[in-house]
Amino acid sequence: MSKTNAAGTGESPPAGGHGPLERLFDLTGRGTTVPRELRGGVTTFFAMAYIILLNPIILGGAEDVTGATLSIPQLTTMTALSAAVATVIMGLVGNAPLALAAGLGINAVVAFQAAPVMTWPQAMGLVVIEGAVIVVLALTGIRERIMNSIPLALKHAIAVGIGAFISLVGLYDAGFVSSSDESPPLALGTAGQLDTWPVLVFGLTLLLMIVLYVRRVPGAILISIVAGTVAAVVIQENANIKEGGWGVVTPSMPDSLFAMPDFGLFGEFDLVGGFAEAGVITALVVLFTLVLSGFFDAMGTILGVSDEAGLLDEKGQVPRLGRILSVDGVSAAFGGVTSSSANTVFVESAAGVGEGARTGLANIATGALFAVTLFLTPLAATVPAQAAAPALVVVGALMMTQVAKVDWDDLGLTIPAFLTIVLMPFTFSITIGIGGGLVSFALIKVARGRWREVSVWLWPVVALFLIFFLIHPIEGWLGVR
Repeated sequence: MSKTNAAGTGESPPAGGHGPLERLFDLTGRGTTVPRELRGGVTTFFAMAYIILLNPIILGGAEDVTGATLSIPQLTTMTALSAAVATVIMGLVGNAPLALAAGLGINAVVAFQAAPVMTWPQAMGLVVIEGAVIVVLALTGIRERIMNSIPLALKHAIAVGIGAFISLVGLYDAGFVSSSDESPPLALGTAGQLDTWPVLVFGLTLLLMIVLYVRRVPGAILISIVAGTVAAVVIQENANIKEGGWGVVTPSMPDSLFAMPDFGLFGEFDLVGGFAEAGVITALVVLFTLVLSGFFDAMGTILGVSDEAGLLDEKGQVPRLGRILSVDGVSAAFGGVTSSSANTVFVESAAGVGEGARTGLANIATGALFAVTLFLTPLAATVPAQAAAPALVVVGALMMTQVAKVDWDDLGLTIPAFLTIVLMPFTFSITIGIGGGLVSFALIKVARGRWREVSVWLWPVVALFLIFFLIHPIEGWLGVR
């Protein structure tokens, strides 16, 4: 893809210049213009703005170990603030068209793995630590070594498994599937039937989202969420569905469309409490999962979007990669500080690249739009799970495409990849899926007498997961319980 005309705009390469924007972002060197960058930044925002609505639904719908929940309006404020700050910093420091916000796979780990075993501040403390770890790994070069220690097939399988997991979360939160103490453990709707207005809203929103997305309509996910929310509000006003029928959020028009941002969750994190509350081993495994999710999501997106933008050099390297990886880690930690979960680079940045974005100037536009949404939190608080959950299903489907990159002819990879994928939704645990895949991979290598093929960096990780799986028997043997 050409650096000067990748967006198909037909514009001529820009003339040289010496203004402040030129000096800061090297617009001429990257073959772009200010209008092209601003257009790309706006496009990126509309492609990923759904996270402002979706992240609060995911985090706000979960309970911590004490049964406490997070405020949807406060989460909305923090999600927008965190995305705005992280995206602008990436633009200024990394000079790359890579927007950041709360990562979907990562917030699922926080909501459904960390929170059930510790308090929300303690879970967010782990997110801060995760960001710090990623910064250290980036600065020392260890990040690349750890990345290389995990087989490529399992990296793809992790993405597929998380996709299946968040899809199940979406289907369950919307009421499209339900749990039961009897057989089968999961069933369609209520007693095998889809017979409620909320489920109808989910189904129609999902169908609309699919149609718009496959037709490549810009902002397809956001448009569908808004349309589903409008339908839900109209239905609630006329059908008067009982309290709790929609789940966490009952759709209704707010008294005001605008409100001052609620920064109540800012700084509400506890760095060390989670290790005492959940136990050192459990907390370390959750931390490892957070690091792993943020680690590979960001690396893949950075390389893919940079390649799409024509920014890779002749050696296939990303300009300012060290700065970009460091900002990624700092941004992840800032997500914990704001209680909005770890920030990561969004693949939707590719939408802005398609419109011509080539520099960090596009990020300034994207970040500015995120900042504007800080004053629109009442609107976001009207979005029910049935309108937002379809995004989980669609994003899960997109993550599932990684399954084609697994070598299914090699049993040494097939079984670990399979366990990684199925254990995540089947056990409702991303941690268990990753652990099952890595442990089985090492076991198969040992059984084949090829244990030397397992990287020295991977053995401590495998040992940690073995302790995690055996923690209760170990506690019993040691008389801890």
